[in-house]
Parts: sequence; C-alpha cells; structure tokens
Amino acid sequence: MEFRIDRTAFAEAVGRAVRALPARTPVPVLGGLLLEADAGRLAVTGFDFEAAVRVEADAEIAVPGRVLVLGRRLLDVCRVLPDGPVSCALEASRFAVEAGGTRFGLSTLPLAEYPALPAPPAPYGTVDAAAFATAVAQVAVAAGRDDTLPLLTGVQLRLDGGEMTLAASDRYRYAVRRLQWQPGAAADGVVEALLPARRLLDVARSLGRCGDVVIGWDPAAGGGLIGFEGGRTRTALRLLDGRLPTYKSLFDMAGAAVAEVECEGLAEAVRRVAVVAEANSPVRLDFSSDGSVMLRAGYGDDVAVQRLPATLSGADEMPVAFNPAYLLDALTSFESPRVRLELLGAGQRALLHAAPGDGAAEAAGEMPREPAGEHRHLLMSVKQLV
Repeated sequence: MEFRIDRTAFAEAVGRAVRALPARTPVPVLGGLLLEADAGRLAVTGFDFEAAVRVEADAEIAVPGRVLVLGRRLLDVCRVLPDGPVSCALEASRFAVEAGGTRFGLSTLPLAEYPALPAPPAPYGTVDAAAFATAVAQVAVAAGRDDTLPLLTGVQLRLDGGEMTLAASDRYRYAVRRLQWQPGAAADGVVEALLPARRLLDVARSLGRCGDVVIGWDPAAGGGLIGFEGGRTRTALRLLDGRLPTYKSLFDMAGAAVAEVECEGLAEAVRRVAVVAEANSPVRLDFSSDGSVMLRAGYGDDVAVQRLPATLSGADEMPVAFNPAYLLDALTSFESPRVRLELLGAGQRALLHAAPGDGAAEAAGEMPREPAGEHRHLLMSVKQLV
C-alpha cells in the first residue's frame, strides 16, 4: 500500500472517523482505523459495533491496499504534520507517514482480527443537513447522561409521511422538534428508531454543511441500523432497545398561565443570578401581570435578583423555580427572539416554545396554528421555591 494525499484532507478524514472509536475497549483492534486505498481515493473507517463511520478523500494511489492503524495515534500525527502533501506507505508491519521532511513510523494491527463491517442500510429519504443538525442539537440537551439507563440516553426519531419528529427525555425534561424531510421511493409506513443521543449529535454536526443528508433504513434487514450519508461521509448507528414514553398528555397544558419574555435576555439573567446559587439550587422566577418577571437566586446574605420585562396572562402572578442548568439548556435551544412559557405553578410542568409571530392571531386571543418545524421543551418546576 502506498498513496499521497493532501494533509488537510487526510487530517479531516482521520478526525471524523476516529470519533467512532471507543474510549476504552478490551478488543485492541477496535482502537484502530481501517485505511483502504484504491481507485484514486482513500477510505478511512472507524467501528465499535455501536457505530461505523466511513470517510472518503481524494488521493494519488501508487499501490492499492488496506492497513489497520491505531486511530488516536494517527490523529496525533495528523495534527502535527506540516501543510502540503503527505506520503504514506506500508513497509512490512509498519505504516510510514512523511511530510515536509518529517517522518513517522506507526505499528499496525492485525487485519485478520478486525470484525466484519455492517452493510450500509438502503437509502430511505433525505433531509436538509443544516435543519437536521439544528433539530438534533435542540432535543439532545434533554437526553440523559446516565448509561445505566440507556433508554433515556437516546433521541427518538419518527418518520411519518413528510414529517420527521425528534424527541428526548431524561425524566425531568422532554424536548420535541418537528421538521420536514423528503421520503424516498422505498419509504412506506411509520418508522420509529431510538438512537444514542451523543452519537447522533456528532453525526448531525459533522454533516451540517453537506446540503442534504441521505437517511438509510432497511426494515427487511431487521431495522437494527440506521444510516446517515452526506458529502463523502457515511455513518451507521445501531439502535437502542425500547422507546420513549409518549409526550402528548404531558404537553397538554390546559388552564396554564402564559408568560412571554425575550429569550436571550432571560438566559443572560439566569446565568447572572445563578452565580450565587449553591449546586442544584433553583432559580426563582416571579411573573407578574404588571409586565415584569423578577429572578431570584441564593439564600441568606448570598442572593441575587434581576427584573426583566415580561407579559403574563391567565393569572395575576405566577411564581415558579427551575434548576438553572436545565432552564439554560432549554432557553439556549431556541432560535427565536422571544420564548413563551405555559406555567401550571410550582412543582408542576412548564412548557416552553417559540413565541408566535402571528400578530393578528394574538390580537384575537387565539393561538396560531403550530408550524411543522415547532420546537417544544417541557421542564418540571421545583416544588420548594427559594
């Protein structure tokens, strides 16, 4: 095996593929990247049974071949290589990398012990890459981080007709985002898949500038994998078992008071007053019909307060309190300038969504029809107010 490749393209391919490698593994070959050189291109693949990432780049191939190299060591080498062409060759059991007068020799791993890679699922439809990346980021903040409860570490993907729904919950919050996608000829019926949130977020970010993302799904093969392809990167993720509990009844906020406030200003105020709060201490928000909300945090002599303009309807006043980290996650997930909060009271549910921009509907006292791209974020308020 021998090839020549641009340093930037090489480093980018290795950097994307290495994200699929496990942090720790008892199987040494799973720490390796598979490099395949053939027909004017280099393919770099990372695999750990839960995800497979394959990235292709143009290269001048002198001798085609395959080699398995420690992925993170190769990435370290790529980071320090000078700009310009990089020459790589397999020399017996050593993989040589040379650029700008600097030469590295890396040990190789046994190819015969590398597991068979999963076949990529067949194309099922496409979605705008930028919209998909935004939607995944908006819901992934609500996914759990506790690996002992894998069901709650996932993002549920639902494909129904031309609508895609993404949802995540860690029991204390529940985020849902809908967007449009384009089903392919093979798309038939409703698809539901629970995907690991951290990996899906990596995939969506890496493909965010690819124009369109091709979603792969093959129910005939058992539906154990779902694929995402954009540009020259192809990823397959293994599904998690189970499905999230339904959210429709949770999002029914009949009888709620409705507050509206400038989103970025509220987020900045939460960051500011939470400085004096102890770990896991709540931030209190006192909404009033006089057109303001008072934020409070801290206890005793260590306290902070700030007042912001806000509107409130359905009640004369509404005191609620939230975990400040959860509230910030929710607020920063919105792209709209103003956020609407439907509030049932202390210790009860609060539903956040973008404030409607339909002035005529608001003047008539009506809620505008929910757009297909609506993002909603449910939080549990703290029962004990500060």
